[in-house]
Amino acid sequence: MTALGKLLRTTAFKLSLAYLLISAISAGAVMGWVAWNVKKLVDEQIASTIEAEIAGLSEQYAQGGIRALVDVVERRARQPGASLYLVTTFVGETIAGNVASLPAGVLQRPGVVESSYQRLGDIDSRRRALARIFVLPGRFRLLVGRDLEDRETINDVMVRALTTSLIWLTVIGTLGGIFVARRVLRRVDAMNASAQQIMSGDLSGRLPIAGSNDELDRLAQNLNSMLERISELMNGLREVSDNIAHDLKTPLTRLRNRAEEALRIAVTPDDYRATLETMIDESDNLIRIFNALLMIARAEAGTDRRAMRIFDVASVAQDLSELYEPAAEEGGMELRVAVDQRLMVNGNRELIGQALANLIDNALKYGAQPDLPKLSGGSDAPSVNAATIAKSNVVTVGARRVGDRIEIEVSDSGPGIATADRERVIGRFVRLEGSRSRPGSGLGLSLASAVAQLHHGELRLEDNSPGLRVVIALPAVANTTYVPGLPMEAGQGTLLQNDESRPGNNQKS
Repeated sequence: MTALGKLLRTTAFKLSLAYLLISAISAGAVMGWVAWNVKKLVDEQIASTIEAEIAGLSEQYAQGGIRALVDVVERRARQPGASLYLVTTFVGETIAGNVASLPAGVLQRPGVVESSYQRLGDIDSRRRALARIFVLPGRFRLLVGRDLEDRETINDVMVRALTTSLIWLTVIGTLGGIFVARRVLRRVDAMNASAQQIMSGDLSGRLPIAGSNDELDRLAQNLNSMLERISELMNGLREVSDNIAHDLKTPLTRLRNRAEEALRIAVTPDDYRATLETMIDESDNLIRIFNALLMIARAEAGTDRRAMRIFDVASVAQDLSELYEPAAEEGGMELRVAVDQRLMVNGNRELIGQALANLIDNALKYGAQPDLPKLSGGSDAPSVNAATIAKSNVVTVGARRVGDRIEIEVSDSGPGIATADRERVIGRFVRLEGSRSRPGSGLGLSLASAVAQLHHGELRLEDNSPGLRVVIALPAVANTTYVPGLPMEAGQGTLLQNDESRPGNNQKS
């Protein structure tokens, strides 16, 4: 396809031609309407002049009879640029005037008529005139008319003006269409080149933006946002693949080594049973990791939006606090709850509950001061001020409304996370040095972050002075009234269904 053919096939050029056609039709209609009104105005002026002359000639006839009328008509007919005059008998015989001939039947038509005629002294050409035939007393006929040469001249001027305007409009419109089409085609070609680059495997490429904020810029911005999201998902997929290859290799190796060890040294059924139980625990751990990865992938892909309902997140926070209270007491921790009422959000109750469960589980595991004894330390525990211990081993679950957001927070008074590590720790399988000796897989905060993004919210890690405060901020549902005692939605009787919701079974970062 040639460059010109490609240019002529662009949508911009076709739209320009369409606008040109519409403009030409509109201009023609306007010019035609103007010409019609000019013709009407000229005819009215001519008719008015004719009526005035007929009134004067009728008065001359009334005063002097046919002879006086003939004298006046002969005198006026000889003047330069004179109107058309004709006096005939009732049967059509000419008595006086400057009209040589008329089409048959014109003299029998009363009122103002438009007709061709021949003037005396110029019988070789026929012209057009607007005339009126008036029957005088005595059955004489009087014709008074005006040549339409001026009207025809005006009409010719209007036609030439319309034709010239349409020609210029066509030329300018075509050139303008080509100019616009070239500009649009250059931008579209640049977008196509960037798209080809992206399709070739360079996911860092983006569509160019001219900065005019027109429809092409808005389209490019949205496509760039989509490409950014795709790039994030692809990077996440690569990270998951790398993480699975590295972090799951160790437990799978342990499984194989235990099986090999059992085959090599196990003798009694009890030896085999102990090895199988250990392998089952390792398998459960792997299943939990895969379930967490699956939930993160579903949240990041947005496939769980169909299960979103409006519910009271305060009830989720209270239920989970009650669920983890025995685990907190067993670990020598105090679990406090500070939850407002009627905190309505539109979301997936299971995912939000799982994210909050991960945060509570992390706080209970890592929220205690490592150099202080637990409250359940017994009589052999070092002698430390009880108030200091109680203050240092507290986990708080809170939920409140802040502006147009619902903020769910879990805070502890432990060692916390350094500011430089807070962004990194949200990644998959990331575990800081202080937590590597404890059970977990480093997926808890990743899941919480993915759930927050799924609900158009955010996950924040803040300093609790001392300790760490983790906040999930979600958009609040406006103008929603919750009536206590009424069920929120079907299926909310069971808060969480998978094994990771149980205290002590979560493997978090």
